[in-house]
Parts: sequence; structure tokens; C-alpha cells
Amino acid sequence: ARTAEPALIPPPALPFLPFTRPTIDDETIAGVTEVLRSGWITSGPKVKEFEAKLSVLFGGRPVRAFNSGTCTMEIALRIAGVGPGHEVITTPLSWVATSNVILEVGAKPVFVDIDPVTRNIDLARIEAAITPATRAIIPVDLAGQPVDRDRLYAIAKKHNLRVVEDAAQSIGSTWGGKRIGSFGDFVSFSFHPNKNITSIEGGCLVLNNEAEAKLAEQYRLQGVVRSGTDGMEVEVVGGKYNLTDVAARVGLGQLPHLDTFNAQRRDLARIYFELLNTPVVHASGL
Repeated sequence: ARTAEPALIPPPALPFLPFTRPTIDDETIAGVTEVLRSGWITSGPKVKEFEAKLSVLFGGRPVRAFNSGTCTMEIALRIAGVGPGHEVITTPLSWVATSNVILEVGAKPVFVDIDPVTRNIDLARIEAAITPATRAIIPVDLAGQPVDRDRLYAIAKKHNLRVVEDAAQSIGSTWGGKRIGSFGDFVSFSFHPNKNITSIEGGCLVLNNEAEAKLAEQYRLQGVVRSGTDGMEVEVVGGKYNLTDVAARVGLGQLPHLDTFNAQRRDLARIYFELLNTPVVHASGL
């Protein structure tokens, strides 16, 4: 007679390992309460204050805050005039949002493979992917590791391409001694809870001049241009991408802790590298 096969015993369930845990201090929580009690909880004075402090962080460049770090890239592409019939070069190693924004404006994503050491887009392969339809490059600073900005912008300048930096995780990083966001073309940051700092949901776009900043404001809120006390016109097809004052107050409470949060992320990364016996890539980023 056949003996019964032993029953398979499932392995014990592993405890949940969160990707990250946002840290919100008591002062920020109290500040959010004040905003809620103020009666002004959508876009208002706290958003303007948040944008002003971000602008200081990025060397005085114009900054506009949004309700995600995805729409920021879409709006940058629209400001750059990227649309149907155009191509945008980017990396296949990223969250899908990086490609979705290209499709959203009607353009075609063109993937260039990664450098196996940095895991960022391989800059040596970009020029071979450029065609007459190419209008922009969206590099991604994977896990906060900056793409070589010198080589990147040399290529962009040579071929007259716009750059939309997907710097979602690299706020606080530097390249050549300069803070990411303080130079370059469009620079997009995310404030999702798993990022370096959070506004619960949100992001910001660093722009080149006030004209671009004004256009970003139009795209951010239904294309509206306001005049006088109650007049308004709609000049472009915009969306509903504005950040709330509640979220901005959380972001304001996070900014002073940026260096501390980044130091913690570096320490955790070192632990993972050591446990996985993986060489650490030494660079000027996170």
C-alpha cells in the first residue's frame, strides 16, 4: 500500500516590513490642527509659505507645489511643448509614473537601458536613441543617487533637448557641490510618505523663470488666470493638481528635519548593503 505523502507545512508568516515609516513630530501635528481650525484648508497661505521655503532651499529658483510628484513631470513636459508625435527618452528602471506622464501628453517613451553599477540611465547609450522626434529626457535619480548632471546636460545642450529631472527621492542630494534642484532645467520632487520628506501626498516642481512658474500655476488649477477681485479666464487645458494648506503644513514641519532624515536613510542603506554583501557605490548623492 502507498504511504500518504506528508502534508506540506507552510512557512511561518514574516512580519510586515514597511518600505519606510514617515516621522511626523508633535509640533507639526499641532500646526495641522491650527490650519484645520483656521477655516482655510485648501490652497492658501501655507502653500505659499512652503513654496517660498523650498525656493530658498533651491537657491532662489521659482518653485510651485502640487498634489503629487507625478503631475509635476507632466506639467513640465507640457510647458516644454512636448506632445503628440514627440519622443521622450527615459529609463525602464523606475516607478511607472515616469513613463505614464509621457503617454499622458501624447508622446512616446523611448527606453534607454541602465548602467549596471549606478542603476541610473546609461548616459553613454542616450545619443544612439535620439531621433528627429526626440524633445526631452527624463532621467531618474534611483533611490536618490544622482545621475551625472555634467554628462546629462552636455548631451541635452548638444541636441537641444529639454530635461525633466525625476528627482523624486533626491531632495538633499548634491552634484559637484551643488544641491539637486538649485541648477539644471525642470526638477521634480515627490513628497509621498515613502520619500525623504512628506506632505502626505504632494510634490514640487522647480522651474527656470517666473513665466514658466505662472504657466505651471495655470496647469495646476484648471488653466485659470485670475484678474481683479473676481474675474478669471481659462487659457490652457489645466487639471486639479493643487496642494492643500493641510498638506503644506506637514511639509513645512518636515523641511527642518531633511538632513536628519537623509542621514537615517543612508545608515539604513549601508545596513542593507552590508547584509547583502553588495558593494556600495560611492557618489555625491544619498
